[in-house]
Amino acid sequence: MINLKINGIQVSVPEGSTILDAARLANINIPTLCYLKDVQCVGSCRMCLVEATGARGLVAACVYPVTEGMEVQTNTPKVRKSRKTTIELILSTHKKKCLSCVRSTNCELQKLALEYNAEEDYFGTDEGDGCIDDLSPSVVRDNSKCVMCTRCVAACAKQTVGVIGPKNRGYAKVIGSPFDKSLAETSCINCGQCVVACPVGALYEKSATAHVWEAIQNPEKQVVFFTAPSIKATLGEAFGMPAGTNVEGKMISAIKQLGNVQCFDMDITADLTIMEEANELLQRLMKGGKTPMFTSCCPGWVKFAEHYYPEFLPNLSTCKSPQEMFSALLKTYYCQKQNIKPENLYVVSVIPCTAKKFEIARDELGHYTDAALTTRELAKMIKEAGIDFANLADSAYDAPFGNASGAGAIFGATGGVMEAALRTAAHMLGGEGAPIEFKKVRGTKGVKEAEYTVGGQTVKVAVAHGLGNARTVLEQIKSGKKNYTFVEVMACPGGCINGGGQPYVADDIRNTTDLKAVRAKALYNCDKKRDNRCSHETPAVEMLYKEFFGQPLSHKSHEFLHTHYNQRDKY
Repeated sequence: MINLKINGIQVSVPEGSTILDAARLANINIPTLCYLKDVQCVGSCRMCLVEATGARGLVAACVYPVTEGMEVQTNTPKVRKSRKTTIELILSTHKKKCLSCVRSTNCELQKLALEYNAEEDYFGTDEGDGCIDDLSPSVVRDNSKCVMCTRCVAACAKQTVGVIGPKNRGYAKVIGSPFDKSLAETSCINCGQCVVACPVGALYEKSATAHVWEAIQNPEKQVVFFTAPSIKATLGEAFGMPAGTNVEGKMISAIKQLGNVQCFDMDITADLTIMEEANELLQRLMKGGKTPMFTSCCPGWVKFAEHYYPEFLPNLSTCKSPQEMFSALLKTYYCQKQNIKPENLYVVSVIPCTAKKFEIARDELGHYTDAALTTRELAKMIKEAGIDFANLADSAYDAPFGNASGAGAIFGATGGVMEAALRTAAHMLGGEGAPIEFKKVRGTKGVKEAEYTVGGQTVKVAVAHGLGNARTVLEQIKSGKKNYTFVEVMACPGGCINGGGQPYVADDIRNTTDLKAVRAKALYNCDKKRDNRCSHETPAVEMLYKEFFGQPLSHKSHEFLHTHYNQRDKY
């Protein structure tokens, strides 16, 4: 342990800790801008400069190591002046349209400027050319608001995609793609991790809210929402509630108050996905199909495979994602039952994921989803409608689909799809007494492995979240070092609960709280409280097979619930 003083407070920290680590233990706030836990620590923005004994001049607290007996001052006139000057220099090249910015009141730069009484035009204003790249179906990039923190670059590199990076040098430095290409022209997988990493409004999702409002107000349209499993555990954060608060009932009430709309639970088609996927896995095992089989729920992961590992495309499950299954179900079965023309039904999915915006445009999936709203977009619509979210009474999802299983609820956490599939596969192989919980695939470890024997069948599984971890697993399989039966991959670290469309979280929370674990806990608690915890026990799923699909992997289920994937160029 290293002993030091920060602002006169005695602190003991493990050897190798930084001044920033020590300050947090002492409950002393040091501002940061380029630093983001688990993403980047380079000390380039100079916001975290402090005075420390033994150092020449001011040092960056996020990278400077502590030493025995060190004394640190974080609030001297010299430090405050340096930070204010840094902010004013950043503001001199920042497009300051704060009132209409997507990050207004939730912007790290705006917060720091207020705290340090920065003058926005002290060094003049040069906002650049203001060119906005909005060709991607998922992510919009506005370099006139970029503060050159490079957190987006680090997030993209961590995903081992790397389609954005710094270009030019000095004052001419910008963040962009090779050869000045749009993000839409690169092998961007639309995961949106760059968006959640960005501290300002330089990156944001392409909004569909105007189209959804238009549909709600159109008397010829019947609007139907359905919400992804993770939304219930994250939407509350946009309204000041603690991370991991389950707001399912309030969420449903808020959606119904947006207009004459119905609201369904995507957990139902998570259950439907498991029925198809588990049967597909067993069919591959029995008939010698391609293994390991990979999950295909995550559109970011699917596009990553299409660009970077096309040799594994035959290994991907042919199941559509729960989003696309529900939309197909609504435009076919539901329209028939309700005597609605499919063109008059406007289908809106609420998702944690910017890649889902890309997914709804894929020709292979049939274009059944009319709009995909991120958690942030839904929160914006609720606020725009003047709804007092925190004080809403709870409501229930609409009929006719009924209640989903606990297995469907955990889809939003890394390992959740795997555990849900194992519950049903174990039942099919082992019958009575098959296990309900498979805890070895839970948690936030980058790669999780487990081996189970049920019904005389040995199943080796792996779970990877974050595409850097996925690449590690894929390379091990290619080299023959690993041999699995079934592999779950989610593009975003932690899975959907940490997706690119989830609420913006202030840096001081993101850097000190394990959001992945806290949000996932809410989903597992939801699982425990459900009347049934296995997808094959869901009454609505039984009804759908009885009245429409016949059985898993039937001709009709292949027509509406399954798809195929194609190799894409790698740029």
